[in-house]
Amino acid sequence: MCRLLGVVTPAPIRLADSLADLVEPFTGLSREHRDGWGIAAWRTDGELAVAKEVLAAHASEAFPKALAETVTDAALLHIRMASPGLPTEPRNTHPFSAGAIAFAHNGWFTPVDAVDALIGPELLAAARGDTDSERYFLRVLARLRTEDPVDALARAAADIRAHAGFASLNCLLLTPQALYAYADEDPDSEVSRRRGPDFFRLRYQADAERAVVASSGIGPQPEQAGWSVLPYRQVLEIRRADLRVSTHRVQTG
Repeated sequence: MCRLLGVVTPAPIRLADSLADLVEPFTGLSREHRDGWGIAAWRTDGELAVAKEVLAAHASEAFPKALAETVTDAALLHIRMASPGLPTEPRNTHPFSAGAIAFAHNGWFTPVDAVDALIGPELLAAARGDTDSERYFLRVLARLRTEDPVDALARAAADIRAHAGFASLNCLLLTPQALYAYADEDPDSEVSRRRGPDFFRLRYQADAERAVVASSGIGPQPEQAGWSVLPYRQVLEIRRADLRVSTHRVQTG
């Protein structure tokens, strides 16, 4: 299990500043989610930069340095708790990226190869690690060939639900146009029963200064500071061009 954090701002700013109130609680969660961290962000030169490490964020010198040195208007952050049996290695550390797209997942599905037949041999051959999360990303990439990001996320998750058991399919997707979040969990999974109904919640908040989406345990509860819960099986879209925030429910059959 992992934790997710995403932010979009009207203009490029240091991540340490745009996430000033959330850095400490996010980093603190890495004492449990200690199997690596990663950041994907749009640089001011228009390139997507990805930094990641297998150390826990709270024990890393590179993590606070990356927050201080990354100047961006859109980024996603991930801290990892590796699923049992999956090695803690750079190739398995989120976010995963391909060209101008980055992706991070919170949860798991099994078996890992459940949707391999739907990915296609060309994309499957590009897999670097052996996690279910990277397979999720590859299925999203396959759908992005013919679908927009909102549909691709929701329908890739539906593909996994149809072929695998899962705890959560929560994820963030960063493209040149927007940051997307998708929320989905199986309330009857062992993890959901053990950790409680709030564990896989994604919440978001937007004002003139920024739009943020976060896993539970990072930001305040919605009733405390205007945070909204992203309903399950809906996609949140935060546009980089104008900071417009919208939610979408996709018909997946």
